[in-house]
Amino acid sequence: MNQLSHKLKEEFLALLPPTIYFFVALHIVMLVRILMLKGTGILPLASVSAAVAALILGKAVLLADMLPIINRFPDKPLIYNVAWKTLIYLLLASLIHYLEHLLEFSRKTGSLAAANEKLLAEIVWPHFWAIQIVLLVLILTYCMMHELSRVIGREKVLQIFFGPMPNQPVSAPRRPQVN
Repeated sequence: MNQLSHKLKEEFLALLPPTIYFFVALHIVMLVRILMLKGTGILPLASVSAAVAALILGKAVLLADMLPIINRFPDKPLIYNVAWKTLIYLLLASLIHYLEHLLEFSRKTGSLAAANEKLLAEIVWPHFWAIQIVLLVLILTYCMMHELSRVIGREKVLQIFFGPMPNQPVSAPRRPQVN
């Protein structure tokens, strides 16, 4: 039982960073949607939906990170993995965004086929693409920080952002070498 609780704790702690990040990011997207839809009579995404989507994206990031194909460019500069992961996560986020709209329309129409038809006819594409652009920037930022943390190390990143942790020796700052 101790091994199970340890594994669950490990999974939970691994799930926290991407979930918290996407929770905040999706609430930013929700705020943008509210501002874009003001006066149109369309009800925007609820906070609960953003929280559920953040959990889904957080778990999707963890699952995607376990796939061998996700780190396709281990010997190349970080930008390769950042761009690759951003593309994968953005496609996943786009699918979730589209499915969110599809479910809204399916409640009104009663079937997924009719909902998809109605969605494609009635969606405000500039709004959809505006949200996708915001998601792109947020996901790109996440991927850059995630890759830097992976290379530098979690402890070093925490030390850089928050200073030395208690019970941790303070290392002298490195000075750039002048050639």
